[in-house]
Amino acid sequence: MSEHRLGDVIDDYCIKCKRLTNHQIVSVLEAQPAKVRCRTCYNDHDYRFEVVPPTKKELKKQAELEAAMAKAAQDASGEQPPA
Repeated sequence: MSEHRLGDVIDDYCIKCKRLTNHQIVSVLEAQPAKVRCRTCYNDHDYRFEVVPPTKKELKKQAELEAAMAKAAQDASGEQPPA
């Protein structure tokens, strides 16, 4: 893996543009980028390791799925045939 240096251009998720864009490394901590500056909107933020956060719609869908799975597990454990 190459060592990151100040001024290098890397891809990251911009919290202001809400998309993956080119960023310039502003600070480095332990050979990893700590802060980056978006080259589109010039916003400085912490390096997010190119991870796009889930949308509200995706979070809602995941919560509904987990609730359905929990209900199914509860129903399956609660139903026992009489002896």
